[in-house]
Amino acid sequence: MIKNIEIFEHTPVPKAVFKFALPTVLSMIVTVLYNMVDAFFVGQTGDPSQFAAVNVATPIFLFLMAAGNIFGMGGSSFISRALGEKNYEKVKNIASFCFYAGIFTGFLGLFLILFNMEGILKMIGTTQTTAQFACDYLKYIAYGGPAIVISTAYTNIIRGEGASQNSMVGLIAGTAVNIVLDPIFILDSFLGIPGLGLGVKGAAIATVIANIVTIVIYLAHVLSKNSTLTINPKYFKISNGILLGVLAIGLPASLTNILMSLSSILTNNLLASYYSVPVVSEKLLPLIKTFIDGTAVYGDIPVAAMGVALKANMLTIFIQLGLGIGIAPLIGYNYGAKNSMRVKKIVNFSILVNVVLGVTLTVLYIIFAKPIINIFSEDPAVVAMGVNIIYALMSSAPFIGIMFVLNFTFQGMGKGLQSLVLAVSRQGFVFLPAILIMQKLFGLTGIIFAQPFADAVAVLIAVGMFLFLLKDLKAEEKTVSSQTNE
Repeated sequence: MIKNIEIFEHTPVPKAVFKFALPTVLSMIVTVLYNMVDAFFVGQTGDPSQFAAVNVATPIFLFLMAAGNIFGMGGSSFISRALGEKNYEKVKNIASFCFYAGIFTGFLGLFLILFNMEGILKMIGTTQTTAQFACDYLKYIAYGGPAIVISTAYTNIIRGEGASQNSMVGLIAGTAVNIVLDPIFILDSFLGIPGLGLGVKGAAIATVIANIVTIVIYLAHVLSKNSTLTINPKYFKISNGILLGVLAIGLPASLTNILMSLSSILTNNLLASYYSVPVVSEKLLPLIKTFIDGTAVYGDIPVAAMGVALKANMLTIFIQLGLGIGIAPLIGYNYGAKNSMRVKKIVNFSILVNVVLGVTLTVLYIIFAKPIINIFSEDPAVVAMGVNIIYALMSSAPFIGIMFVLNFTFQGMGKGLQSLVLAVSRQGFVFLPAILIMQKLFGLTGIIFAQPFADAVAVLIAVGMFLFLLKDLKAEEKTVSSQTNE
C-alpha cells in the first residue's frame, strides 16, 4: 500500500489520473467486449429473435449488477476514504461486509428470478417469438446470480484500495474465458469446430462461468500480502457505521443501474408495440429513415436494431464511465485527507480528458457507423435502422463524460444526496417522462432521441450541483490554510 499512498498523495495530477483511470478504462473496454462477444455470437445464429431476446432480458442482468454495485461502489468509496484516514481496521470491516452481504443478495436474486419468471417475461416486453429464448437466457443467468453480484462488487472494491491493475486482470481473464466458451456453447459449429448449439442458453452459461473465473482472480489478490482487504468473517460488521456507510453511496450508485434496467424495459415495451405495425410515420425526422427498398419494417427489427446500436454505443459510454470510476478512489482518498485543492485539480483535468474522448469517439462512430453495426448483424433492416440510432445516441457523447466525472466525484467524496439526484435524473425523472412524451409526439424518433435529451439535462444538473459544492471546498481550503499558518 506504500506505493499506492504515494500515488494518492504526491504524484502529479495528470499522471495520477492516468495511473488510476487507464486500468479502469481498459477494464470497461473489456466489459464492453464481454457484452459484445455474447451479442456477436448470438447474432451468428442468424435469428433476429434470439438477438432481440438477449436484448430484452439484459435489464434483469443489470438488476444483478445493480445489486453488486450497492456493495461495490458503496464499499469502494468507503474504503478509499478510510485509507485516506489511515483507518485500516475499518477497511477490513468494509471488505468483509461487502463480500458476505453480496453473496446473500445474489442468492436472493436467484430465487426472485426463478419463482417470478412468467411475470418478468411480461414485464420486460417479450413478444411471442422472443419469450422462450428470454426465459432460457434468464434461467441460467439466475443460477449465476451470486457469482455476478460478487464479481461486480469486487471489481470496484479492489479499485477502492488503488489496485486498479488487479481489477483489470480479473476482468480480462473472465472475458478471455467468455470469448473462448461463447462459440462453443452458442453455435453448432465455428471455424469448422463443432459446438454445442445451445443458442442463448450457451451465452448465459458462458457469462456465468466467466464471472466465476473473475472471482477466483480477485480472491487471489485479496488473500495475498499486497492487499489490506479481507473476506475473513471475523471482520464482518454492520455496526459502527459500516452498513450505513456502504449503503449511503451504494444505493444511489446501484439506483443508476436499476433505472437503466427500468428504462430499458420501458424502451423495449415501446419498441415491441411496433411489432405488427410499420415503424415509419410521417412525423419521423429526416435523420431517421427505416424504409428498406420502399417497404416498411416489421417484426422484432426495432428491438433488435436498438439492441445492436446500444451494444455499439456502449464502448463510448463505458470508456468515459471508466475514467469517472477510475478517479473515484483518488477523489475519495484526497477528500478524506482534507486535500481539497488536489480534488479540484483531479476533477478539472478528468473533465477535459473526457470531453476530448467524447468528441474523438463521436467522429469515429459517424464515419464507421455501418461497419460497426455489421459486426453484430448483417440483416439489412437491422443495419439500416441501427446506423441511424447510432447517429442519434452519439449526439450526447461529446458532453456526457462531464456528468460521469462529476457523479463519481460525488461518490468518492461520500456525497450520497448529489449522487442520488444524478441517478434519478438521467435514467429516472428526466428520461422516463421524456421517452413517453417524445414517443407520443414523434413516434419511433422520439424513443431514439429520448436518451440524448436526458443526457443533456443530467449534465446541466451535475454541473450546477458541483458549482454549489465548490463553495464548501473553498471554505475547507481556507480552514486548512489557516491551520497550517498557525
